Amino acid sequence: MNEIDVYPRPIQQYGALCFRNTPRGPRVLLITTRETGRWMIPKGWPISGLKPRKVAEREAWEEAGVIGRAKKKPFGEFVYDKLMQNGNGARLVVAVFLLQVRRCRKRFPEMAERESAWLTPSEAARRIEEPDLERLLLKFGRMVERTGRLR
Repeated sequence: MNEIDVYPRPIQQYGALCFRNTPRGPRVLLITTRETGRWMIPKGWPISGLKPRKVAEREAWEEAGVIGRAKKKPFGEFVYDKLMQNGNGARLVVAVFLLQVRRCRKRFPEMAERESAWLTPSEAARRIEEPDLERLLLKFGRMVERTGRLR
């Protein structure tokens, strides 16, 4: 998509960088998108009456079957372009909230529509096509290495 094809103003979305600790170190969750099968984090549109971090929590549940609590403030954001159903292009800005996973369910709303993978932050970054999201995953990995904790 070039600049002419994109809506003049970015459209806001909210996403969850889902993470958990394992005996082999921290892991982050990636899921595939429904349309293209690209690797991504759970994300979605604002929901009336829900705070942004609660939207991120809901998207994590619906798209990946994970339950946890998102931090109150965004960890960062990334930008990507999307072809909308009406044929127009849109630039989306996703505010990303860290979400520590407490439980994973086998059954969830979009389980038949997506694949998921738990990866190290650097492995996840290599699968991502959006440079800003790749940087966020690497930033998270550095933060965990530096502090030695996942909170």
